[in-house]
Amino acid sequence: MLRTALFAILLAVPLWAQTKQLDMQPGGGWIDTGIDLVPGDSLKITATGQMQYVNARQSNGPEGLSRGYMDLLRMMPFNDAGRGALIGRIGSNDAARPFVVGPTLTSRAPIAGRLFLAVNQSSSDSATGAYHISIERAAGTEAPRAAVSVTAFPQKMIDSIPKRVNDDNGTLGDRVNFILIGSQDQVQAALKAAGWVIVDTTKKEAVFSAILASLSKDSYVTLPMSELNLFDRPQDFGYAQADPLTVVASRHHFRLWKTPYTLAGQLVWAGAGMHDIGFDRDQRTNGVTHKIDPNSDGERDYIRDSLTQTGLTVKTDYITPTDPVRNATTATGSPYTSDGRTLLVYFPATAQTAQQ
Repeated sequence: MLRTALFAILLAVPLWAQTKQLDMQPGGGWIDTGIDLVPGDSLKITATGQMQYVNARQSNGPEGLSRGYMDLLRMMPFNDAGRGALIGRIGSNDAARPFVVGPTLTSRAPIAGRLFLAVNQSSSDSATGAYHISIERAAGTEAPRAAVSVTAFPQKMIDSIPKRVNDDNGTLGDRVNFILIGSQDQVQAALKAAGWVIVDTTKKEAVFSAILASLSKDSYVTLPMSELNLFDRPQDFGYAQADPLTVVASRHHFRLWKTPYTLAGQLVWAGAGMHDIGFDRDQRTNGVTHKIDPNSDGERDYIRDSLTQTGLTVKTDYITPTDPVRNATTATGSPYTSDGRTLLVYFPATAQTAQQ
């Protein structure tokens, strides 16, 4: 009987498990938990304790304070959560997307990476107290993901896609620096999971005062994006994502076009991405426009990392067009550089064809 009971207990315990206890004080930034996750791992986090911010009327637990108007002025790691909330992320690269942990979280890891935790607050916030955190990780029961074979992107196809976008006057601008291969539903689901939001388009210049008045990440991200052309038409979608610590002047953004091509039954999308890092003079109109990071490859690789973080892609690669663009200017006259490579992001093949 004892042997049978012991055997039953062993069957109930995951083949590989890891637990960890830690205490977290406010203002410590991202804390390395020392726990490495692989896709499918089961993760349970529980947190207890209280914190008291110096200018808050009440204390809060790991769920954080209720968001208020003043939170629009704070630059926190995760703008969608309240101040003092326990948050997490997998991985340490710039594209690692924070998520709310709160008092308890049970989930499965979508990707591989190190688990980090933090208290959601701005650098100027001050609080007392601490959270006690318990982390339980169990190996996933799913079979390891097999390597996926994808169809090589043809050189002829990349050379047939225009290398740069242009404005309505025909002025060449941003480089086409990434390609997505997948259905519209796949692409939009991954972008949503990665924290990208669709931005309205407009042919009118953004008003400088409206930019400065945009103090929250949400309102800044959704500021209109000008229309640029590829395949003789404006973008199908514009997407943006704000830097959490420099919200007003800095956002990641790109324009996306459905190309006339398919690859192995999947739609092919062409994108042009740039990183806004401030304000500049539009050399066409002498008006105010965004200043871009001249290293355009940084935004290309940020897009790669943000999509990979979702666990919804199957492979990324690079291809170099014939006669690549390495030095150029945007349509507003800002110079940028590149190594000339174009990012390829593959989504899983589906039974559907590209009839969309």
